[in-house]
Amino acid sequence: MHAITHTPTDSPLAESELVLNPDGSVYHLALRPEQLGDVVLVCGDPGRVPLISRHFDRVDHRVTNREFVTHTGELHGTRITALATGIGTDNIDIVVNEVDALVNIDLASRTPLARTRSLRIIRLGTCGALREEVPVDALVVSSFGIGLDNVMHYYACEPADAELRILNAFLAHTEWPDNLPLPYVAQGDQGLVEMLGRDHHVGLTVTAGGFYGPQGRALRLPPSVDSLNEAFGTFAHEEHRILNYEMETSALYGLAGALGHRACTVCTVVANRLRKEYSRDHHTAIERMIAHVLERSTGAW
Repeated sequence: MHAITHTPTDSPLAESELVLNPDGSVYHLALRPEQLGDVVLVCGDPGRVPLISRHFDRVDHRVTNREFVTHTGELHGTRITALATGIGTDNIDIVVNEVDALVNIDLASRTPLARTRSLRIIRLGTCGALREEVPVDALVVSSFGIGLDNVMHYYACEPADAELRILNAFLAHTEWPDNLPLPYVAQGDQGLVEMLGRDHHVGLTVTAGGFYGPQGRALRLPPSVDSLNEAFGTFAHEEHRILNYEMETSALYGLAGALGHRACTVCTVVANRLRKEYSRDHHTAIERMIAHVLERSTGAW
């Protein structure tokens, strides 16, 4: 996904638009520029941050504000950050914009910088598989995110040709219901996807705006549309297949791409939705994912 335009570098932002804390840190993350690494590993669960950072050679900064927990240090000579986003694309909207502000806006003057910096943002998440052949505890790396969440519709962006082709095929295959928001498609960084996806499942990820009804779960309140999950599981376009459900990737890919950052999502499968199976030991599988991502993301640049 590409930005149609960016804010001009000679246009200071109002205090109400880029809110800063009294210490000069960005409002929600409570981080200052020197507290952010070149590789940013994001996860929804704040409890996963110490699981990641305990692998670091050292931790220089620990910052907590609301659900946003950040540990920054060094691993194998790479400056690296583990950052908990909380759940959902609304939180991803906050995190990606504030992380970008830390490296691409002069916070003292609130003015966008002429020379921008590109971060590598890798999500370490959990997901539900939408194809029977993708087992629990496996890793899925997202080539594209199909957003059911609406975030990117609020930005001056346009899809690339590959994203538009997948979207049109998806809408036709699912006979997309009129009562649901229009989806969008955003591509991950191809280099990161190839590197992290080697020997694992690589495919399309559906990003839902919630955990229950928006993912087809029925507790006391049934979803408004039946059989969407089955349609997702049978979708095929060119070499692309939908593999899984989660709640952050589409906005991460859309915002990162539009702002010039490289993003990739790696998820541990904790449930297979079609086979109605749940992992018996997803904590061990998540630990394996963390080790895998750290090894490849700090040893290949």
